[in-house]
Amino acid sequence: MSAAAELAVAAPVRIRLHNRVLPVLALAAAAAVFGTGFVAIAPNRLVSGRPVMLWAAGNPVLASVIAVLGALILAAAFAPPRRALHWATALLAAALLLVTLVDAGSAATQLAAGAPPLAQVSLGAGFWVLAAASTLALVDAVQRADAGAAAELTVAATLVAAVLMMAWSGVFDALSLAHEYRSHRAEFAAALGRHALLVAAAIAPAIVIGFPLGITAQRRPRLQSPVFAILNLLQTVPSIALFGLLLGPLAALAVAVPFLAQLGIGGIGPAPAIIALVTYALLPVVRSTVAAFGGVDPAVLDAGRGMGMTRRQLFRRAELPLAAPVLLAGLRIVMVQAIGLAVVAALIGAGGLGTFVFQGLGQYAGDLILLGALPTIALALAADFLLQMLAATARQRARP
Repeated sequence: MSAAAELAVAAPVRIRLHNRVLPVLALAAAAAVFGTGFVAIAPNRLVSGRPVMLWAAGNPVLASVIAVLGALILAAAFAPPRRALHWATALLAAALLLVTLVDAGSAATQLAAGAPPLAQVSLGAGFWVLAAASTLALVDAVQRADAGAAAELTVAATLVAAVLMMAWSGVFDALSLAHEYRSHRAEFAAALGRHALLVAAAIAPAIVIGFPLGITAQRRPRLQSPVFAILNLLQTVPSIALFGLLLGPLAALAVAVPFLAQLGIGGIGPAPAIIALVTYALLPVVRSTVAAFGGVDPAVLDAGRGMGMTRRQLFRRAELPLAAPVLLAGLRIVMVQAIGLAVVAALIGAGGLGTFVFQGLGQYAGDLILLGALPTIALALAADFLLQMLAATARQRARP
């Protein structure tokens, strides 16, 4: 045997971990699958469900596919990083998510077939952790591939379209969450529209008030301390307490000015909710505006003045394009915050998706809570994703 061959035989095989995210996600998913139920079945909505494990719940073939896909994703963490590998990992993670959804629907169909009419089949902790882990693995792989905003949008749209097609084809019909949706279909559409309207009605005034206030504070540094002190103080007030503090003054105002009452302004309803949401949105809007315009390179402004630009032209052609990425990043925070806080507004009769959340809490119906919570999360994620892509596009345009 030659010296090179002897060296090759003697050299140990080194296994190197190139991705630390995937093993953590795989470990969490495995712990949830083997330690908690994939779905749960209960005789009715008022009784806690009995957990059913993944391998006993649905199709054994689908369970095997889930195990194989999980093992392949874990193996990808030990392969040298390449763009093709990242896209392959993204494909495996997307397939794992879709197969998990199909298996949940299959498990619900099989369990409901031999159960009493009032039986409820709900999604268990094992499903949620497995779905979350596969989604995070998909996001991590797409980000590592660094394919740009257009590719990320294509991946997200394809995945959403696949889930919607599965829902339309009846894959999830046996789940109790689908039963709740069918029972509240008309109310759900109205609540979703009301929720989006509340958020839009709060974001627009917050931008109209906060953007000029932030520019003023950035150009006059003496104003920053008192402005941020007041906004920080308002931010510390709990949302429920702020809703309660607005009830009395707005009710008295509606009594004193009947015209405002005819417009729907009163102690309960959308008016206090919108005022509270605007109040909470002001701090991130003002802070991001100050940071955005404060981060513009003074040399760019000096060059613009040297070219003879007026102050308005300098603002429109130089300052605003350069500040746009930070402004959009601040708007992401405002949008996600407003979508979440709008849920609490249902307590004062503002409507929205929070109606289902509090109805579910009152009726001890977990799937009714999910009927309000899941669309809220989806709205927040969609808004964050779209604004993130806009910020990336603005960042590319701002580069010289």
